[in-house]
This record gives sequence, C-alpha cells and structure tokens, in this order.
Amino acid sequence: MGFAWNFEQLVNATGDAVVVSDPKGAIVVWNPAAERIFGYSREEALGRSLDLITPERQRQRHWDGYANTMRTGVTKYGSALLRVPALHKDGHTLSIAFTVGLLHGADDEVTGIVAVIRDETSRWAEERALRKRLSELEAGHPRD
Repeated sequence: MGFAWNFEQLVNATGDAVVVSDPKGAIVVWNPAAERIFGYSREEALGRSLDLITPERQRQRHWDGYANTMRTGVTKYGSALLRVPALHKDGHTLSIAFTVGLLHGADDEVTGIVAVIRDETSRWAEERALRKRLSELEAGHPRD
C-alpha cells in the first residue's frame, strides 16, 4: 500500500515551523506553523531573507555560519537542538529551539537548509521565573 500524501501535505500538517532557505538565505518554504509562530504569512515570507526572523545582534554570526555551511557543505549542528532568540512580525522577541538539515541536489551540492522550529518562549519564561523564585528562596533562607 502506497502513501497517499506528498511533501507539501507533510510540511503543512507539521505542528512545528518548517522553514527552508536557499543557498543565499532566501526563504523558499514557510509552512502554516511558521505563520503562527512568527506572524508572517507565507506570501510575506517567501523570497525574503532570514533576517526577517533573525534579531539584528545575531545576524553577523548567523550569516558567517550560513556562508561557511554553504561553502563547505557541512554543518556542526546536524543533530543538535539549537536555542536562540528570534523575531516576531510585531517586533517582540521569541525563544525558539530548532534543528537544521542540509538539502542536496543531484550533484551533491548543498541547495538549501531546512530548519524545524518550535516556539519555546512560554517554557523559557516559566523556567526563568522558577530560577528567580528559587534564588529568592535561597537568599531568604541561608543554609545551616
């Protein structure tokens, strides 16, 4: 029995954002979860630079790594979960976690990078509040 779905259905059904960028860093895939997380419609995001969601203070580091990956065809983040800040359309900062993978053409040259992204802003804020509360409790109750 064959599968009755295709790549587009799979990407659109995924609860995490799926963002694919070309070798120059232009967005070529932007699924409904990316719309929900970042606030940009598919039409607004396609063809735009990843600067759309990358905070200004992270851009130089991001583009240095991106260029190196395109040049070498290797990423040190293949299976690592990365946690970084990102930008929402309305300007507020998000805390995201994501994995990346390289996409290759027939000649094995890197043709793009796929990122599967989850918004962890709420979880991060909860952890920060818990750490603050723990610190307050420890400061108010010195150890014997």
